[in-house]
Amino acid sequence: MATARVLTAANTSCLLSKATSFLPKQSPYSTTTLCFTRRRAASLSLSSSSRSRRSFICTAIYNPEVQIKEEGQPETLDYRLFFVDRSGQKVSPWHDIPLQVGDGVFNVVVEIPKESSAKMEVATDEPHTPIKQDTKKGKLRYYPYNINWNYGLLPQTWEDPSLANNEVGGAFGDNDPVDVVEIGDSRRKIGEILKVKPLAALAMIDEGELDWKIVAISLDDPRASLVNDVDDVEKHFPGTLTAIRDWFRDYKIPDGKPANKFGLGNKAANKAANHQLLLTLWPSSIVLLAKCQNNSYDEQDYALKVISETNESWAKLVKRSIPAGELSLA
Repeated sequence: MATARVLTAANTSCLLSKATSFLPKQSPYSTTTLCFTRRRAASLSLSSSSRSRRSFICTAIYNPEVQIKEEGQPETLDYRLFFVDRSGQKVSPWHDIPLQVGDGVFNVVVEIPKESSAKMEVATDEPHTPIKQDTKKGKLRYYPYNINWNYGLLPQTWEDPSLANNEVGGAFGDNDPVDVVEIGDSRRKIGEILKVKPLAALAMIDEGELDWKIVAISLDDPRASLVNDVDDVEKHFPGTLTAIRDWFRDYKIPDGKPANKFGLGNKAANKAANHQLLLTLWPSSIVLLAKCQNNSYDEQDYALKVISETNESWAKLVKRSIPAGELSLA
């Protein structure tokens, strides 16, 4: 029997935000918001002489309040969790939930609650991309042990499998939305939509594919105001970043597979990525809402860079500038 529950995806409507170019000691928060439907999403060209400028291609359904409709029984091959708008139309948690809420806050769709082991994921190859339990050889997949954090995806992002990332040894994207590890205290529900702020980025290499893990915290967590970067996480959530890396490094070993690897020095992106180095790696200006302090980027800014780039890749995908293959754009 299908059931439904109401969740709010965002308090804003459409969000295509135009970033200003990078200037040290100048606030990057001067932005213009424009509105596009998803099917009209397009990169906003802001080239000036030889410099192009990044933007978030962040669109939203007209009314971001959605309901969760379950079909089938949990932990069965037929189980699907759909997202439905007020009119009763199915919408995609990947394509139709807005990425950006504003002021450096992003939506995350929870796929796997903390302290659970069923490997739930958005079905990127099915119409409306519902959440289902992953399978292998016709059998439901489970992690060998519980995941200790809430796990989900950033909507309107995509790791392009045709794009090599030179920062991590030329690894190609894994053809999925960007994953988020939410470190707050509460155990969330499948399909819950959280407003989070990113804290750091881990570059996991899974069988040769780049699989970003953005570490974030939900704004309603009691300690959310205390953490903004890796140093804060180490102080208020000691050992958590190492535990996340080790968990994702080792979880396939019980199945006889090799450990996953990590780029960026095998740790969360850190302050060693100084201003000049990051401009070399990322010459086309700063991401919207990235902050500059003493000419250096912090861990949160690196995570924003990842979000911006994968949001741009998603925009090209839904415009069909890039072949979608078996991916559903409905």
